[in-house]
Amino acid sequence: MRRLLTALLFVAAVSGFARFAAAQEVSASAPAATAAEPAKPPAAQPATPAAAPEAPAVQQEILVGIYILDIGKLDISTGSFTVDFYLDLKSKDPKNQIAEESAALEFMNGRGTFDKIEDKGNEKFYRVLATLNTPIDLRRFPFDAQKMQIILENKTNGLEKVKYIPLTAESGMDRAIVFPGWAIKGWEATSAEHEYPVYKTPEGKNEVYSQYLFSVDIARIAVNSFLKTFLPVLFLMLIVMASFILDPDKVTTRLGAISSALVASAMFHVSISGQIPPVGYLTFADKFMVLTYLILLVSFCLSLAIYLMQGKPEKQARALKLHHFTEGMVFAGMPVLYVALFLFVR
Repeated sequence: MRRLLTALLFVAAVSGFARFAAAQEVSASAPAATAAEPAKPPAAQPATPAAAPEAPAVQQEILVGIYILDIGKLDISTGSFTVDFYLDLKSKDPKNQIAEESAALEFMNGRGTFDKIEDKGNEKFYRVLATLNTPIDLRRFPFDAQKMQIILENKTNGLEKVKYIPLTAESGMDRAIVFPGWAIKGWEATSAEHEYPVYKTPEGKNEVYSQYLFSVDIARIAVNSFLKTFLPVLFLMLIVMASFILDPDKVTTRLGAISSALVASAMFHVSISGQIPPVGYLTFADKFMVLTYLILLVSFCLSLAIYLMQGKPEKQARALKLHHFTEGMVFAGMPVLYVALFLFVR
């Protein structure tokens, strides 16, 4: 019995010593592991995304069509006229709706009223009556041609937000339009960019707006203009030419005809000038009258020289030669000068 107890005590002592030794080994190895493997940094927190800059507004493209119903009389002195037309606005992408600010149009060359007839969301239809102005160029008067322009632009949205594109398939002019005194040559629809150097965007750039331009080309009726403006003067010049057939001893009659033609031409020139406003350049009618004055002045001077020579017997032969020279100059030179004026100056 004593031996059994002694064996049990020995086994318990050996077991306790083994456990103690194992614990010592674990505690000794722990610092080494810590030294070999550095501590991991704390898990990084997900960064909060920075606020992205606001994307620029998407440009909306709108198709524009104009159908002219009537055009009022063009006032040459001011360049003003009235026009009545249909205005059709369509979104280029049928899925996009036309915003009210994108359809807010204004005239850049006058004033007008917009009467909305139909609104389908992606299409808006208007009846428009406007009083507009157009530049007038009278350098070729009375054979001048003019452009009657309709210029539309958005009120608030620049080119980066809305752009207007001509819709030529649904544009045109009514066949019943009659424009007295003028011949309608055709029409043209275009778009352009209108830049405002004095107005700046938030980025410091010049503001640019999309413009829609519809222009009607008109020209005076050439035959009517010729008959009313130049034919009376040409008949006067024919009478002057006929006076050169007279003999040198009847040169006083020629002087009277030239003087009367000069006065009549001056009065007729004043009448022609009253049809147009004062301008800072010579019109074709002015150039025609200047040439007429020059011909009459030269004819008067030559006829006066013949008259003075007729009173001196020693110079009568010289007067006869000058008479024949003036005849050839007038009958050959005058038509050539007028034809050259109409062919090359106009």
